[in-house]
Amino acid sequence: METTKAQLQGEMSIGTLCDALNGKARVNALKKMIAQSDNRVMSIDGLAGSAAAMLLSRLPQLEKPYLIIANDLDEAGYMYNDLCQINDEASVLIFPSGYKRDIKYGQIDAPQQILRTEVLNRFHTDSHLRWVVTYPEALAEKVADRTTLEQSTLTLKRGGSADLTETGKRLRELGFGEVDYVYEPGQFAVRGSILDVYSFSNEMPYRVDFFGDDIETIRTFNVETQLSDADVDSISLVAGGDSDRSAGTSLLRYAGADTIVVCRDANYLRQRVKAVSEEEMSSNAIIAGDTDVDALQKVVDPVDFTMAFDAMRRIDLHYGESRAKADAHIHLHCTPQGIYHKNFDLISSSFKDFLSKGYTILILSDSAKQIERLRAIFDDRADEIRFTPVLRTVHEGFVDADAKLCVFTDHQIFDRFHKYSLRSDKARSGKLAMSLKELNQIEVGDYIVHEDHGIGRFGGLVRTSINGTPQEMIKL
Repeated sequence: METTKAQLQGEMSIGTLCDALNGKARVNALKKMIAQSDNRVMSIDGLAGSAAAMLLSRLPQLEKPYLIIANDLDEAGYMYNDLCQINDEASVLIFPSGYKRDIKYGQIDAPQQILRTEVLNRFHTDSHLRWVVTYPEALAEKVADRTTLEQSTLTLKRGGSADLTETGKRLRELGFGEVDYVYEPGQFAVRGSILDVYSFSNEMPYRVDFFGDDIETIRTFNVETQLSDADVDSISLVAGGDSDRSAGTSLLRYAGADTIVVCRDANYLRQRVKAVSEEEMSSNAIIAGDTDVDALQKVVDPVDFTMAFDAMRRIDLHYGESRAKADAHIHLHCTPQGIYHKNFDLISSSFKDFLSKGYTILILSDSAKQIERLRAIFDDRADEIRFTPVLRTVHEGFVDADAKLCVFTDHQIFDRFHKYSLRSDKARSGKLAMSLKELNQIEVGDYIVHEDHGIGRFGGLVRTSINGTPQEMIKL
């Protein structure tokens, strides 16, 4: 049953908004287009703002997730953020580059490699995953094939058995580095019966407590406080899902030809991947050291990439009208949200014009106070403008002429910058990493200065009990 205009007058969820925006006819057209296997290239035009994310959120669920390819990191980040706002966050992942800046500088970005590895781990096994968002520079970097990834994964289960010495040996074989204190992905530390390990498969490190060969507990822990966070039943330890040197394959090959890609610009994608493959290593990066000098050996073959891409069914997104050839088309009539620059005379005039034409105005915001502020401004002006608040926001607003809906964002109305998050903040802390690197250089007995308590001697990490729960702490 379609959502009526009467239902739109009260506060609504963003899910209900997507249902109202994409009525039964539009959703059925999507399903029909996807169901017909002869439709190799499909086209959706007339999009604007975040209309694409709201439409893609209603794609029929398939056995594999859709691979959404934006033109660059920012576009991918905003698409990822919009899909997370609309859907369950666990159903969306982003696949970024594994390097900071351009790959030719060889600066490995461990938090982003965690996100890449999570995509590989979940792509073929997690039915809850529905969308993976990426961009050309990320796709230009090879990944391990499925067999290699399985062979490079070590699984530990609470209540199971494992020899701690052999586990450490296996971690070294997988490429983990042994350190005194774990502070970044790809590291592990053994102290007595405790194994701390930071896998590329999770944003937080794990602490595994052994009793002989029995695994008593497995917990995530906070690197900065050294305090345990949450119990887990089992863990899969991966020393990086990306391939080494010239081995590996493209994410497209890893996903398989039966995966449907959603593409912003197919020609630009092919050209950009080819351009990355032709880059040369930065001489400054080589001189500076502490870089991956083999980074460019991990770039895909552009010819093979193009062959894999062209073999996949795809949906082309067009922000405006398109005359591109396609086997099936869906036409929308969306225009961008107006630019108001906080000019409420202009806002009032525009909103009244939309209302007079039978449009329903929805204003999206993450803050109830912002909604109250907007209502108060209209009341003070005696504008008598009716709008429906939605307490979730997307990146860019738009007007859908077919659904007669104005989907506006408060940050655009008030000229505020809107930024996305890629979920890698937990694993990214330069200040913390630096402090732990310095800690690695301190030996038990060395004199150090505590910010509050003055001069003391470093006593290493020790186990203690806090409220009956064993924890590890730094002893001074």
